[in-house]
Formats: sequence, C-alpha cells, structure tokens
Amino acid sequence: MSDLQKYLEKRLENHEFRKAWEESRLEHEVARQLIQLRMKSGLTQEQLAEKVHTKQSEIARIENGKQNISIDKLKKIAEAMGGTVDIQITSVPECQKQ
Repeated sequence: MSDLQKYLEKRLENHEFRKAWEESRLEHEVARQLIQLRMKSGLTQEQLAEKVHTKQSEIARIENGKQNISIDKLKKIAEAMGGTVDIQITSVPECQKQ
C-alpha cells in the first residue's frame, strides 16, 4: 500500500472527510483518469492545452478537481489524447434508496 493510500485510509476514518470525499468521488475519478491518459500519451499539461485550445491553468484545475468540466469539454480533451468518453449510469438497489 502506498503512502498516499495509507494517508487517505487514515483520513477516511474522519466522518466529515469521508462524506466530502464520497460526494466528490466522480470528480476525483475523472481527474485521475485524465491524468493517467495524459501521462500515457506523453503530454504535458501545456501540450494538452494547446491541442484543445485552452490554457494550461484550466487543464491543471480540471486535473486537481477544482473545475467542473462539461461532457463536451471532457470529450474534446479525451479525443486530443486518442481516448474516448464512456459513461455508465446504474440504478440503485431498492434497499439503498432513501
């Protein structure tokens, strides 16, 4: 287990932190996947920004989860790196509904 995973596991013991983390789970996952694809593509944030006609600072904010991203922008960024966007919406089991 990495130091980051250990740190996160410890922080998740705090109820307030856990709630905030779970509420932003999708944003974290999108950011993680974008970073992973960018690194795999061998691009810097600046190079990616040039490809999608935006600023490096916007790519940084997206990767840091500090900026909401539209589906259109997400698709444009993914395509600039040779990727695609696949979205899956699942139903919640009856026992988990409130």
